[in-house]
Amino acid sequence: MDVLTLGNDLLRQKAVLVENLKDNLSQWQETAENMFAALKVQNGVGLAGPQVGLMRRIFVVTVDGDEPRVFINPSIIETSQETTKYEEGCLSIPGNWADVVRPRTVKVQAWNEKGRSFTLEAGGILARVILHEYDHLDGVLFIDRLPELKRNKILEKIAKKAKA
Repeated sequence: MDVLTLGNDLLRQKAVLVENLKDNLSQWQETAENMFAALKVQNGVGLAGPQVGLMRRIFVVTVDGDEPRVFINPSIIETSQETTKYEEGCLSIPGNWADVVRPRTVKVQAWNEKGRSFTLEAGGILARVILHEYDHLDGVLFIDRLPELKRNKILEKIAKKAKA
């Protein structure tokens, strides 16, 4: 699986629900395995369907100190009022990092690769990665969460690099 980068229109589109999950479990298990393999090659912590051209609501995360997790058709149930700022990057915007403000905790409901529903309350890095990947399902990139000046600096840097 190749990771799409900024400029590819698919990254700005909203992913659609995975339908008939239980009827196609082996397909989604294989998809999740391939996404984890791509994530490992890229040395990342999260990867969403749209980032690999799959316009379905699926993402995978692998955060140190936690088991690898698959989220299919996730729904954010709740986020904390309390926020935290932390440096983020993105495999679709390689080499660019910026502090992003996000809720400190998240409660999410989804299905795993075995077709089982689960609810997860997460904090710290895991919460941040879940929220970052969930944004991808709605066509939102981390740079969209930055102040305009910072976002424009990153976009200018990318444009300069593309011309070089």
